[in-house]
Amino acid sequence: MEESKKRFLDYFEASLQNNWDAPALDDFDSTVALTYGQLAEQIARLHVLYETVGLEKGDKIALCGRNSSMWAVNFLAATTYGCVAVAILADFDTAAIHALVNHSDAKLLMVGPMVWSNVTSSEMPNLKGILSIEDLKLLEARSEQLATHYAEWEQHFAAKYPNGFTRNDVQFERFDVNAPVLINYTSGSTGAPKGVMLSWRSIDSNIRFSQEKIPNSSADTLLSMLPMAHMFGLVIEVLYQVAGGTHITVLNKTPSPAVLMKALHDVKPYMMLTVPLVIEKIFKSKIFPAIHKPLVRLLWYTPGINRLIHKKVYDQLMTAFGGQLRYLIIGGAALNREVEKCLKTIKFPFTVGYGMTECGPLISYEHWHNFKLRSCGKAVDRVELRIDSDDPQRKVGEILVHGDNVMLGYYKNEEATKAVFTDDGWMRTGDLGIIDKEGNLMIRGRSKSMILGPSGQNIYPEEIEGKVNNMPYVIESVVVDREGKLVALVFADTDKMAKELPDVPAHDVMEEMRVRVNRLLPTFCRLSAVELVDKEFAKTPKRSIKRYLYK
Repeated sequence: MEESKKRFLDYFEASLQNNWDAPALDDFDSTVALTYGQLAEQIARLHVLYETVGLEKGDKIALCGRNSSMWAVNFLAATTYGCVAVAILADFDTAAIHALVNHSDAKLLMVGPMVWSNVTSSEMPNLKGILSIEDLKLLEARSEQLATHYAEWEQHFAAKYPNGFTRNDVQFERFDVNAPVLINYTSGSTGAPKGVMLSWRSIDSNIRFSQEKIPNSSADTLLSMLPMAHMFGLVIEVLYQVAGGTHITVLNKTPSPAVLMKALHDVKPYMMLTVPLVIEKIFKSKIFPAIHKPLVRLLWYTPGINRLIHKKVYDQLMTAFGGQLRYLIIGGAALNREVEKCLKTIKFPFTVGYGMTECGPLISYEHWHNFKLRSCGKAVDRVELRIDSDDPQRKVGEILVHGDNVMLGYYKNEEATKAVFTDDGWMRTGDLGIIDKEGNLMIRGRSKSMILGPSGQNIYPEEIEGKVNNMPYVIESVVVDREGKLVALVFADTDKMAKELPDVPAHDVMEEMRVRVNRLLPTFCRLSAVELVDKEFAKTPKRSIKRYLYK
């Protein structure tokens, strides 16, 4: 496997020096704003604190707070010093946060205000101290050394840089590519936590691929929306962006549709990462009602005039995303077929990628010019894919991964680490798929969610859900197996249903939908029933449905 030639710190060091006065990070609707020069100085200040309080290379610093510019600053400072950052989602419950801070052996905890108001510091006895992730205020000191040196922090910094901190002072140590740089917890489990250990090799490879295939610059702007404690949010919306000098605006609140639309309008991002649910909602509420009208549907396929219709839909979508979008990258689940086909027809710059925390995160990607429908791209550089099947192009098997992006293992969990790797060193993804002759990866579903049919057929509920979700009034669905029968649990837009079909019981509408869906399915995977649920399905922070909760 090829050794990564250019490393994240090479990109980052150059970006700080070359974009010194350019905007780096700001929080949406906030006064917090940093230039690249100010970002570099904040990092240097934190390095001085780490050094004076006795932190050593390899020590752990936990970060637990909602997205903010300062979350990114704290991560960059910890890792460029040589510490291992521990990313913990602020959405985890309090007991889980206590357990993960302890499990990670963290020496410092950088904490957001909402988390700090709920945690009990005595439940995390091994910490040297706790600081605010937002303003770096010392919240609790467990040692006299920390209290003393924190009070003298400004003097220490002035002594180290008597002529002030300049771009010439930006010089980072390069660490062993196989050394851990990050522990990312995949869940809030307090039993046997799975903390994904990622090395510098993984970060370097992910950033190098992104910079070489989709270069960015200080002329670009990006709206950071995904959780920074997740790998896609951290690597693609933060590290890859600062490596190229992009101006990042952090959406530091849970966005309502109105807030999100305003943020996209104001920021005008060149790139957007999102999950299918967001795109599908836009299509169901704005695009499909217009293009499904009989006259528009006819014109959609009429040569010549159809280009005008396609252009109008393209412009409407582009305006919704801020008007400057060059890349719409979708991941996390399968995209609705009709939505995908429409995006391809109007030549919208979208692609569907695939990755996971354990690969830091990239596994496959393809530029939208070459993207093949129903695929999620080809293996990224320095990564190999294999299908655990005797006919990988036709027979579905588990997707296996090998290469620079793959994690070191799960922190202090040898059993889980051993279970996820094959004897010859390939990592099991838990996903099922095939690879066509051009190298495009097609995912069929999760191995854990696959249902075995009555005659041994493999049934992938995600594929059935795609057809259900495409039906009128359906917002989202989960297909479950009940004693050999398939049942669709459906969260529907009952208000719209009642308004448009006031005299038709909701059950009858769903039954008609079931019949229509079954016409599109092979006999062995047809639905026996549909059940309405009264609220949307519980989701992970990256907006994937927690399937295991539904039976």
